This record gives sequence, C-alpha cells and structure tokens, in this order.
Amino acid sequence: MADGRNVTGIAQKILPYTTIALIIAVLYVGWVFYSRHRDERAAEEALAAKKAAANKKVVDAYFGSGEVKLLQFSVGPTHLHRGEKANMCYGVSNAVSITIEPHVEDTKPSYNHCFQIAPTKTTTYTLTTKDAKGHTETGSLTVHVQ
Repeated sequence: MADGRNVTGIAQKILPYTTIALIIAVLYVGWVFYSRHRDERAAEEALAAKKAAANKKVVDAYFGSGEVKLLQFSVGPTHLHRGEKANMCYGVSNAVSITIEPHVEDTKPSYNHCFQIAPTKTTTYTLTTKDAKGHTETGSLTVHVQ
C-alpha cells in the first residue's frame, strides 16, 4: 500500500505543474491559430483591395468621365497587293454614333468590332465618334495598296 500512496502523492505534487503546462500549451496553440487566421484575413483583404483598384482602372478606361473615347482603331496588314483583304477593327466607349470615311460598312458604336476591307488603292481611313454631349474623337490610318 505504500506504493499506492507514493504514486498518489507524486501525482498530487506534479498535477498543478502539468495543469499549468497544459494551459500554457493550449494558450500557445490558440494564439498560433488566431494569428494565422488574422494574417490570412489581412492578406485576403489586401488582395480584394488590389482587385478593386484594378477593376476601377478598367472601368475608368472604358467609361471614364462619360466622354467619348476611341479605345482602338487598327488595320492589318497595312500593306496589300491589289485584290487582297485586310481586317479593320475599332473600339469606342460612351459613343452614340460612329463613322468611317471613306465609307466601308454601316458602323455602330462597339467596344470591339472587326470587319474586312478590300481597298483598290492606297487609302487613308478616318474614324469619327461622337457622344451624347457632342464631344468627338477621331483617328486615322492608312492602308497602302501596290
């Protein structure tokens, strides 16, 4: 029986220390989980802010102040042999009307529209777009025909 009392006495002596050690371990693990959660949340918020800023740049580029913007006006290839075709593309924002001179096809405002042209001689094309307030923007390009 002396051995049983000895074990109980030892357990009673070290129990407060193991309880304290257990509490410290639980607090440490809890702090690790909390700090990781906090850091992950901060990283997610920073990423969301970065995406929002990038989206704002896109919206500003396309819609901006509400005035008409010529986003693109291109043709490829720019050098043709007689009878060959080229692709002409344009993109506008905030436009109510658009014209291309010399006339190539009926045009309408679009963020991205492409079509084929077949000039018979070297031609300079001028795109003019207008918004609801009467503001205009133009762009020109030349297709060389041999």
